[in-house]
Amino acid sequence: MEEMKRQAVIIGAGPAGLTAAYELLEKSDVHPVVCEETEEIGGISKTVQYKGNRIDIGGHRFFSKSDIVMQWWQKMMPIQGKEAKDDLLLHTKKPIPTLGPNPEKEDRVMLIRQRVSRIFYLRNFFEYPISLKFETFRNMGLWRTVKAGTGYVWSTVFKRKEDSLENFYINRFGQPLYKMFFEDYTEKVWGIHPSKLGADWGAQRVKGLSLLKVVTHVIKKAFSSKQSIEQKEAETSLIEQFIYPKLGPGQLWETVASEIQEKGGEVLKQNKVTRIQIENNQVIAVDVEHEGKTQTIPCNYLFSSMPIKDLIPALSGIDVPEEIKQIAQGLPYRDFITVGLLVDKLKIKNKTKIKTYQERVPDTWIYIQERDVKIGRLQIFNNWSPYMVADYENKMWIGLEYFCTEGDEMWNMPKDDFIKMAISELEKIDIIDSKDVRESVEIKVKKAYPSYFGSYYQLDKVINFLAKIDNLYCIGRNGQHRYNNMDHSMLTAIEAVNCVIGKNTDKSAIWNVNTEEEYHETKK
Repeated sequence: MEEMKRQAVIIGAGPAGLTAAYELLEKSDVHPVVCEETEEIGGISKTVQYKGNRIDIGGHRFFSKSDIVMQWWQKMMPIQGKEAKDDLLLHTKKPIPTLGPNPEKEDRVMLIRQRVSRIFYLRNFFEYPISLKFETFRNMGLWRTVKAGTGYVWSTVFKRKEDSLENFYINRFGQPLYKMFFEDYTEKVWGIHPSKLGADWGAQRVKGLSLLKVVTHVIKKAFSSKQSIEQKEAETSLIEQFIYPKLGPGQLWETVASEIQEKGGEVLKQNKVTRIQIENNQVIAVDVEHEGKTQTIPCNYLFSSMPIKDLIPALSGIDVPEEIKQIAQGLPYRDFITVGLLVDKLKIKNKTKIKTYQERVPDTWIYIQERDVKIGRLQIFNNWSPYMVADYENKMWIGLEYFCTEGDEMWNMPKDDFIKMAISELEKIDIIDSKDVRESVEIKVKKAYPSYFGSYYQLDKVINFLAKIDNLYCIGRNGQHRYNNMDHSMLTAIEAVNCVIGKNTDKSAIWNVNTEEEYHETKK
């Protein structure tokens, strides 16, 4: 291949893959070819449309402590300069830029949204993270409150060895609060008890969060009137504002894909990479299957966001030790099912001080901690963006989220049966009345969450093996088998492109994203 015609194949059109393609076009002469197995853009950050209503798979707050990422997002989609539909209906004013687009007239716009996420437990709402308000103690009851307080004090004196996620949480909240608000929910999400999960997950997702942090945040908030969408000093779980594409996260990534194509890059849908050809520890080409036919695409570089479990078997022309194959094959994942329901109304009402349309609850999502149902979270898409709902003024569009494993009872349940089960669960905990349901849809996502148990603890051996392939760069959530947020996935792609530009064979900066202090939940 001619030097002036250098080409990169990028596996996956999710945040990591599309960021890599765009960065290559902006900063180098490398021609990117994105190969996406499905028909959809955005990976798990896609937006699914159903009868004019939009579903955000998993919920994506556009917030980052990285200035690079915040600027990147706003370059693609500027922040609103006029009020959105819900603010107009409520006649409320919020501090917004004066030069941004009008979301009532333009689609390519980021909205400024208020973060409200609560826990639903004992048929009551609890703030998330747990607050020290009277309402919290009233809902918990006197006995639970006393136990929680003494449990927290005990945990500050007698620290446990952090060799599991269970001990990680107990050290920060005490055993009673852990059992109330973390134990069952965590097992719902991962399908395994927190005592058998690595503390690594907690270190990535809630590293700086503890009951002490919550108290400090409440005090700071009481003495400060300023709010910013950046909020770099806040814990990620404590941020109170974020930006959000008018039509959901998939809109941003569809915009990025269009930009890539306009700049001369390629985005190939329904193109599955089946074989990666290697010579002398260099990827020279990939075989791609499209509509039953296979073609070979030569490349100078390969950026992979495909699951490591699938990457290792696809390698050809290099001797893969049996141990590496077994570790990759054994990497665990958690799969995901969303049931979208269009309803006339919810039975739960807004009892907060936040002004809402028709007294609807203000939450973007609600953590369902009740032990007698399988649902893990409830999304309320009206609150992510009023433009996600075809009839915002008269209907509620919600997403019931279930965590499962491909092939298990929930995954194999017939679609109609699963939807009926989901509706009955929300009715059971008094959130909806089944007679108010107007539309329903089921969406399944495989390998949504890389898990932290099993052969995960031997992953470093796989990473060291892959490092021998000089021009292979593993990026994104599944590409690194790491529960990265969207911004972290983007940063892995940016670091990988920097390696290509700088001709740097040391890939440690790519793997260090979301492990170094600056990428954690705190930023100093």
